Amino acid sequence: MYTAPSNEQVKQWLQETKTIAVVGLSDKPDRTSYQIAETMQQRGFRIIPVNPMLKGEVLGEKAYATLEEIPEPVDLVNVFRRSEELYSVVESTIKSGAKRVWAQQGVEDEKAAQLAQENGVEIVMDLCIAVAHSVLLAGGKH
Repeated sequence: MYTAPSNEQVKQWLQETKTIAVVGLSDKPDRTSYQIAETMQQRGFRIIPVNPMLKGEVLGEKAYATLEEIPEPVDLVNVFRRSEELYSVVESTIKSGAKRVWAQQGVEDEKAAQLAQENGVEIVMDLCIAVAHSVLLAGGKH
């Protein structure tokens, strides 16, 4: 059964995170995924776009089709996909070696959470990373 991490755990995640792979990042500035990723980038995080539909760069960073293609370690996988796609994102996270998944507000799947936990991947679901960052770290740079 999924149990959300405590505020203290989430705060620690944010403090330890430097690189965020954003699965489902759009290149359209009016989309929530773009706005949240841009906000986190402005707060000092490195953003790596992950979306098979994107070519080139988004927010000045090279986009990748999958998590597995990213040639460097990722601290956290931020998910902007539908809940029913979270399980496959967790599978990719496990293969890529990342150890934390952050499913945005409205994204949750009990089976995906169980898969993550069984494979040593920490997960938070149904929570906006930018809002949590603002609340827990007073919106400051990490």
